[in-house]
Amino acid sequence: MTTSQATGRSPGSAFSRLSDNLEKNSEGFGPIRGTLGAGRMGMIWLAANLVVTTLLTGTLFVPGVSWPLAVGMIIVGTVIGGAVLVLVGNMGTRTGLPTMSLTKGSFGLRGSFLPVAANVVILMGWSWVQAMLAGVTVNFLVEQATGFSNPILFSVLCQLLVVCLAIFGHAGIARVEPWLALVILAFMAYIFVSAFTTFAPSEFIALPADPELGWSGVAVLDVVIATAISWTVLSAEFNRLAKSQAAGMIGSGIGYMLSTVLAMVLGATTVAYLVLDGGEAVAFDPTAIVAAFGTPLAVVIFLSVMATNTMVVYGMVSSVVNMVPSSKVKFLPTALVLGGISIVGSTWLALLDQFTSFLVLIGSLFIPVFAVMLIDYYIVRKRHYNKDILRGSGGDYWYFKGVNIAAVAVWVIGAAASLILTYSVPSPIGATIPTFIISAGLYLIWALATKRIISGTPTHSHLSDDVSEADDLDSGRRAAR
Repeated sequence: MTTSQATGRSPGSAFSRLSDNLEKNSEGFGPIRGTLGAGRMGMIWLAANLVVTTLLTGTLFVPGVSWPLAVGMIIVGTVIGGAVLVLVGNMGTRTGLPTMSLTKGSFGLRGSFLPVAANVVILMGWSWVQAMLAGVTVNFLVEQATGFSNPILFSVLCQLLVVCLAIFGHAGIARVEPWLALVILAFMAYIFVSAFTTFAPSEFIALPADPELGWSGVAVLDVVIATAISWTVLSAEFNRLAKSQAAGMIGSGIGYMLSTVLAMVLGATTVAYLVLDGGEAVAFDPTAIVAAFGTPLAVVIFLSVMATNTMVVYGMVSSVVNMVPSSKVKFLPTALVLGGISIVGSTWLALLDQFTSFLVLIGSLFIPVFAVMLIDYYIVRKRHYNKDILRGSGGDYWYFKGVNIAAVAVWVIGAAASLILTYSVPSPIGATIPTFIISAGLYLIWALATKRIISGTPTHSHLSDDVSEADDLDSGRRAAR
């Protein structure tokens, strides 16, 4: 029985042609050799994080803290979290692998299934939240114009469009994202000008904080860093598209940091504007700020969800496809299944009320993961993973039956420490920074104690080169026979 007979598809069907094209362009298992320069990478990251969730996160801070303090903590937190994002992303540029595939190096070929599963759940939650916010915003405009209201319907339609964009893989994302970034930036500039021409900057600076809302500078810092961590789960996915380390690090660093600061400061500014205008500070509600700024802000919200959720859905699919060393898990069918789940889940509007807890969960789960990954790759392995990371069993990353028990233990301890520092024993420097230090320190101590740190400096090679050499060698052996 042929493949086309087994799947019920004709060899020339549109489905099979698209699926084959995606696999041919490395949307399936294995490393990708990037081709994009720093400018293109910067625009991709700029569009990615100019998103409604980042903007609305900024609305949480004011007037809980003063507008200047919120802006300052947004900048500091973005730089700290962005450093982690860039370093993890650089691992993708150097190897060609997505973020969750890289966890095989530190967690083991089987142990990596744990962070992969957590990543898919978290990204699915992100896709739901963003689709809902876009749907609520579109519903608000439609209701104002026609009286018709159905936020669930518009959330589903928004996510359906996102899934269609994500199906075209990284090449489609590279084409669409830069243009979305330019349009979003133009509308954001209009909103900033409107705010600061209506009220002087000095009036925003003088707006008093309301301590009863329970925010502090450290709390703002934690949330901003957690936002960066939430994006780091996709950093290698997209930085592996860069043609060089410099292009990836400069593009992602500038693109992510600029977009985060702009989006969060815009959120803080819009809420401060509402208060100065005599209105109520309504946190994490797109309709309140759309009512104040009108259609331009609604356009920003809608386009930002298209840009970001496309990357989120693509990231989920890439994580699953690269979870096992096999080409049997195809990109297109996986995208359709996960996309379908994301569309159905976008009807769960009650999730919007739990967004802050959702961010805390992301930080607790993934700060220890990235601490372990960075120590393992840059210090223990001296910036080199070999082709054994593509195997299903055995090799340098097999550890104990495929699991690095030490990495899993550090993950559990780090996640527990994060939750304790967040909810039970507040730290004067927040929870995210101590959690990273604890996790990185524990893993480094284990590596030193077990003499895992390799000596010398391995010769670096991109994993796509290793795979090509291995294929050539196998072909030569078969020919000799």
